[in-house]
Amino acid sequence: MYQRFFGLKKAPFSMVPEPECLYLSDHHKKALNLLRYGVFQQAGFTLLTGDIGCGKTTLLQKLLYDIKDNVDVGLITNTHPSFGEILTWVLRAFKVDHCANDEAERYRIFKRFMKKRQVVNRRVLLVIDEAQNMDISALESLRLLSNVNDDCGVMLQVILAGQTELLDKINDPKLIQFAQRIAIESYIKPLNYRETEAYIDHRLRLAGGSGRPAIFSRKAVFAVFEHSGGVPRVINNICDLAMVFAFANESGVKYETVMDVVNERRTAGVRKSTTHRTSQPQLDITEMPGFRSTNPKSLATKSVPLLLR
Repeated sequence: MYQRFFGLKKAPFSMVPEPECLYLSDHHKKALNLLRYGVFQQAGFTLLTGDIGCGKTTLLQKLLYDIKDNVDVGLITNTHPSFGEILTWVLRAFKVDHCANDEAERYRIFKRFMKKRQVVNRRVLLVIDEAQNMDISALESLRLLSNVNDDCGVMLQVILAGQTELLDKINDPKLIQFAQRIAIESYIKPLNYRETEAYIDHRLRLAGGSGRPAIFSRKAVFAVFEHSGGVPRVINNICDLAMVFAFANESGVKYETVMDVVNERRTAGVRKSTTHRTSQPQLDITEMPGFRSTNPKSLATKSVPLLLR
C-alpha cells in the first residue's frame, strides 16, 4: 500500500517471523550462539525463554535454517494445555509412521527410529516452541523420553522455547529432575533504545529503503520505543501503522504520527502491549545517542559455527 510512496520493495514490518530479517541485538546474538553451541555440543536439553513478541520463534527458525544436513529435526509448535501423550507428538514430528495402539509399543518404535539414525551418524533434534503451554505431566514425560540417551550417549537433543511462564513450571519442585537436565539456558530481553533505532533502520534497509532517517524522524523513533517497550512484535505493529498514517498524510513518520497510532490502539479496545512493564520505559543515559561505553567481550560478540559432523 505505501511501499511505492516510500521507495520500498516490500513492507518492512511484517508480523510474520522472517529469519532472513532477523536483527541481532546483544541478547539475540547471545541466545542464537547458545542455541548453536547446544546443538554443536550435543546438549540434552536447551532452554530459550523470553517475553511475548521478543523473537524466540524467529531465532529458532534462523537456527534451523543454518543447521547442516546431518541433523534430523522434529518441530512441534501447536502445544496446548491438553497436549496429551508426548510420544505421539514426537513420532508425528519426525514423520515416523506407526500403527501402535499402546505407549509401550510406540516407545519401542521410537527407540528403533533413534537406533537407525545413530547407525547412519545422524543427529536427532526435537524443537518444541510455545512450550509454556505444556503442563507438568507432559514435561515430565519428555524427561522420561530423554532416558533413551542413557544407553549410548546423547541420541536425542531437545530445545524448548517458551514465554516466562515456562520458567515457573520448570522451577516447580515436581520437575527438579527435569531442571537438572537443562544444560544450556538463555533469556531474551526487549530491545533498548539504541537497538530499537538500529532495528527500525535494519528492517527499512532490508525492504529496499535508504534507512530510518529518510522515513522516521528521531522523535518518532523515541515514541516507538516508549510505547513498544522495545518488543520487536509491537515495534513492527506500531511502525507499520505509522507508515500507513504517514502515507495517508503524504509525509514522513513524525512523532505526531506515532502518537496518532498509539491513541488509535488505545481506543480500539484491544490491548496490544505485550511487555510486563507497569509504566512507560524511561530512557537510560547509556541508551542516549552520543554515550560511549566499552562492553566486555562475551559470547554475544563471538560467532559459534555449526560444524555438525
